[in-house]
Amino acid sequence: MKLSYKRTILIGFAFMSILAFWQVYDQVIPYLLEKDFGLPTFWTNAIMAIDNVLAIFMLPLFGAISDKTNTRLGKRTPYILFGTIAVSLFIVLMAISQSLHKFGAFMLSLLVVLVIMSVYRSPAVAYMPDVTEKPLRSKANAVINLVGYIGGIFSTVVMMILLKSETLPDGSKGYKEGTSFLPVFLILVGFMLASVIVMTLTVKENKQPHVTDEPDETETAAKGKKIDKKVGLSLFMILLSVFFWFMAYNAVSTAFSRYCVEIWGADLSASSSYLLVGTVAAIAAFVPLGFVSSHLGRKKTIMGGIILMTACYVAGFFIREATPIMYVLFGLVGIGWAAINVNSFPMVVEMCKGSDIGKYTGIYYTFSMAAQIATPLLSGLLIETIKSAGYLMLFPYAAVFSGLAFVTMIFVKHGDNKPPKKKSIIENFDVDND
Repeated sequence: MKLSYKRTILIGFAFMSILAFWQVYDQVIPYLLEKDFGLPTFWTNAIMAIDNVLAIFMLPLFGAISDKTNTRLGKRTPYILFGTIAVSLFIVLMAISQSLHKFGAFMLSLLVVLVIMSVYRSPAVAYMPDVTEKPLRSKANAVINLVGYIGGIFSTVVMMILLKSETLPDGSKGYKEGTSFLPVFLILVGFMLASVIVMTLTVKENKQPHVTDEPDETETAAKGKKIDKKVGLSLFMILLSVFFWFMAYNAVSTAFSRYCVEIWGADLSASSSYLLVGTVAAIAAFVPLGFVSSHLGRKKTIMGGIILMTACYVAGFFIREATPIMYVLFGLVGIGWAAINVNSFPMVVEMCKGSDIGKYTGIYYTFSMAAQIATPLLSGLLIETIKSAGYLMLFPYAAVFSGLAFVTMIFVKHGDNKPPKKKSIIENFDVDND
């Protein structure tokens, strides 16, 4: 049994395209809503939660629908290809609306973009476990993350280059009224289309051997129509952990650009540079974390990542100006986030039949999206309500929810068997159960 690295990398191009979009979305859209269109923080965060409201219903739905899809292109590829083409068109329309300062057209285009993204995100993520044997999925997931993060780095670099602020007449830093963000969105669209077209032309889904194996009964929540209580409890607890660590991480990733402006007097270029360090650190950590996972198991690796991220959130609260120390903290956050992401998704999809991968992928995203619905609203409400602290609430908020994720992970008792020692470095990513 051997992983096809070439195929896995090419399948990862779909994930790379998606991460490129969300990197721009998380950094640019809240800034435009608050600074360009003048919305209060609470309503900006409410709008930022729309995609998660849609996703909590649509991701499980279209994950399950794609499980039953059968076309000449396969069951996942049609959603990925045509979804990317459609979303690219509306991203351009959204960017043009921003340039013309037409809020209604901007919001309508944004809503359509979020709906389309919710249609094809689950199929894109379910593609890898579809064609990857169970013992190879953690290794494949590491490869997928490596490729996906390239998309995040690409968008971050583009923003660093094109979104440099300037000194305004009042002496503050920002962007002049009427500044167009169209170039950033056009480059994003070109990158997304190129990535998915390459994947579609090089990987013929219907010609790939699909996984039909059934999971170990002792590690499966679903046995026919019955639910094994012990495994079901572990499944729920890890999903609850997903909810908590996304409550923490998404609050920081969504609000950090505004945190830089309000607390440090910095700009989007500065916030992007810190986030870039976190992304690069995560990529660099994948292989070492493979060694750690193979010896400690997935659960302990995830819990170590949670501890690291919580400590960084606590430390971040005490830093009140832009400083090189933040590069260190964001680098450590990236390592912690990598420890979590490499191991958590395979733990969930292994508790299902091969024919239900899309459905369980959707369930995984239901919990992460539920967090991303709640956390912008809750954090925004706290920031606006506790005016004496304002954006200083951000890091303590993240630390609390990260700590809760650690507590719930304690109760996860299944899906953590240690595999035999592997022959190669990359094979140490293989920490799944058979």
